[in-house]
Amino acid sequence: MNRSEKKELLKGSKKHFNDHAFWEKLKKTAQKAGVSLVYAVLLLYYTLQKPEVPVKAKTLIIGALGYFILPIDLIPDTLIGVGYTDDLGAITFALLQVAMYIDDDVKGKAKDRLSKWFGEKTDTSLIDQKLEDGGMPSA
Repeated sequence: MNRSEKKELLKGSKKHFNDHAFWEKLKKTAQKAGVSLVYAVLLLYYTLQKPEVPVKAKTLIIGALGYFILPIDLIPDTLIGVGYTDDLGAITFALLQVAMYIDDDVKGKAKDRLSKWFGEKTDTSLIDQKLEDGGMPSA
C-alpha cells in the first residue's frame, strides 16, 4: 500500500471517529467503564495527536476509538460487568500495537485528564506496567 492509499484509508476511517463524539462518549462512560479503560482510551487519543505517528498506526487507533464510540457494540455497554469487554479488547489490541509511540508526554496528558475526572490519586500503574512489559490486563 503506497502513501496516498494510506492517507485515503485514514481519511475514510474518520467517518467513524471524531473529536466531539469521542469526548461525549468518554464523559458519559468514564465512571462506568473504570479508570483502566478510560486511561487506555486517553493514551490512544493523545498518541493519535502526535504528528510523527505513522498513518498505519493512526488508522488502527482511529478504528479502535471509533469502535469505542459507536453506539452499537458486539456486547452492549449497558450489560453490567461485561458491557465494556469488547471495547477493552479493541482498545487493548490497538494499545499494544502502538505502544512504541506512547511517551511520557502522552502519559502525562492522559493522567492530567484522569485526575480531573477521578481525582488526584488515580492509579494508572497497572496499565503503565503492562505497557512496559508488553502485555495488557485481561477484561
